[in-house]
Amino acid sequence: MVVVALLTGAAVWGMVWYPYRELEAAGFSSTTSTALTYAISLLMGVAGFGLRAGELRAHWRQMLLIALTAGWTNLAYVLGMVGGEVMRVLLLFYLAPLWTVILARILLGEQLTLRSGALVALSLAGALVMLWPEQGLPLPTNAAEWLGLTGGMSFATLNVLSKGADAVSIEAKSLATWAGVLLVSALWLTLGSGVWALPAAGAASGLDWLVLGLLGVVMYAITVIIQHGIARVPANTAIVLFLFELVAGAVSSALLSDEVLRPQDWLGGALIVSASLVAALRRPARG
Repeated sequence: MVVVALLTGAAVWGMVWYPYRELEAAGFSSTTSTALTYAISLLMGVAGFGLRAGELRAHWRQMLLIALTAGWTNLAYVLGMVGGEVMRVLLLFYLAPLWTVILARILLGEQLTLRSGALVALSLAGALVMLWPEQGLPLPTNAAEWLGLTGGMSFATLNVLSKGADAVSIEAKSLATWAGVLLVSALWLTLGSGVWALPAAGAASGLDWLVLGLLGVVMYAITVIIQHGIARVPANTAIVLFLFELVAGAVSSALLSDEVLRPQDWLGGALIVSASLVAALRRPARG
């Protein structure tokens, strides 16, 4: 049942770009729709879990870091997927295992093993194949791709931080996630990078507002489901299950948009997926 829940969560994340794009077309900017949907999630969380003030106060440093990294992970993901090519942004986001190895070495003191070295090599090779231009440095070519790349970095940081916050409940981490998206969205708007835009009076249909509300409910449910799933499934298994997000993204972008991936994108993506599979390999048991 937990496996089904994680697969469902991955599938939803692979397709969530489409309703956010529809809201953008209706007049809701991506930053606005992200903030509003997570505000709904936060209100539902507070109603269901309470404020968890004591727990959040006791672990406020960890919670603040989790909120900031979760906030950027989710906001960058939505902004990148709405503004760019779905699969390229998604594949750049899934360079997260590369950053996890680096951060685990720096923050947790984990040694670079042959397995983690192979992960780094595959991830870098995949990124180079995807991004290699005819001239210049192999870097993302537009804002959406940079959002996907930095969102993946933030996701890796979030995973490392969550690993060190075992004493914090799933409910508190979920509240920090939803609040973090609101906080980071506010910072994004304050810096002038995002735009707060709502449809003109009467321009949005009842269906648009219904989609916005349902997205808030979905983000609430998926956050809780994934948090519970991660707590009950080994990390190496979870990584493999989350790769289903790439399948959902590929199918949904093929059916719902006119995006076409180049052969080098498929090859680079295969290398990045291989890196995630390497990350999922169990360490051999010692006798």
